[in-house]
Amino acid sequence: MNAKNTDFGSFAQDVMLGLNSTPKTLPSKYFYDAKGDKLFQQIMALPEYYLTRKEYEILELQHEQILEQVLASNQPFNLVELGAGDGMKTKILLRYLTEQKVEFTYYPVDFSGSVLEELEGSLAKELPQLVVKPLQDTYRDSLKKQVWEDGRPNLILFMGANLGNFGVDEAKNIIDHLRVGTKRGDLVLLGFDLKKNPQTILNAYHDEQGVTREFNMNLLDRINRELDADFDRDSFVHWPTYDPVSGECRSYLVSEKTQDVTIGALNQTFKFEAFESIFTEISKKYSLSEISYLASLGGFEVKENFMDSEGYFADVLWEKK
Repeated sequence: MNAKNTDFGSFAQDVMLGLNSTPKTLPSKYFYDAKGDKLFQQIMALPEYYLTRKEYEILELQHEQILEQVLASNQPFNLVELGAGDGMKTKILLRYLTEQKVEFTYYPVDFSGSVLEELEGSLAKELPQLVVKPLQDTYRDSLKKQVWEDGRPNLILFMGANLGNFGVDEAKNIIDHLRVGTKRGDLVLLGFDLKKNPQTILNAYHDEQGVTREFNMNLLDRINRELDADFDRDSFVHWPTYDPVSGECRSYLVSEKTQDVTIGALNQTFKFEAFESIFTEISKKYSLSEISYLASLGGFEVKENFMDSEGYFADVLWEKK
């Protein structure tokens, strides 16, 4: 979402609420402006960031089995993707479906308008026959509106470990929205980063090149630019942590000194103590038993777990009961 499309009121309000809370927090969804989108694409290519490679492996080697059930119905359907991003992995499925001459409509949903524009442009060149209807929206709001609902079967993609970007309660809330936003027989393909060696996980969010740090710092830059603030990014350090019990990898921006930050658009000054933190992001890792429990909460049945060769990642197919 580029600056001209920013919902100023929501952004300003979320920043105000987050920085007035204890402990301070900023919503990770605001990482994704035009610069943030580019930085995340760089993160996905980093050697430490295994998630994208592992999910790509699953889709590349198992896409026929993943799509077998939806193709077996032999009827037109909707392919809805929550958090579409640049569509790199999804294009494996789109190309295969197009080659099979399947009739379907692709609804990429993303909070970022700029990334949707890029995706639509690239698909127009690579798969010109594909019917694409982009939706700039949040996961929950898109599931409430169900713009795509026309009586056809739906296959909803929620890949890239996106559900892991929410705490347990929020994840359950999104599963509840999935329950409400689907009908009996609809399929959902969800990506989950699995629990593994804690150091492997931590390295993925603390790369040597510092791209993940820049991704977090870009949030401060964006507040400076769009809300007339005076964050000194050099006085904050990016600090990720991982708890193997909860499976939560959390990212923080830690103030290295006592300082005041003024946000002109809010007409407010925020005080930071030395080494006070701003919580910016969560990435939860799951076990297969936790995934099965989530499915049951939403009234879904686990059809199959598709995993990479090392068991790092799983794309799990659920069916609405």
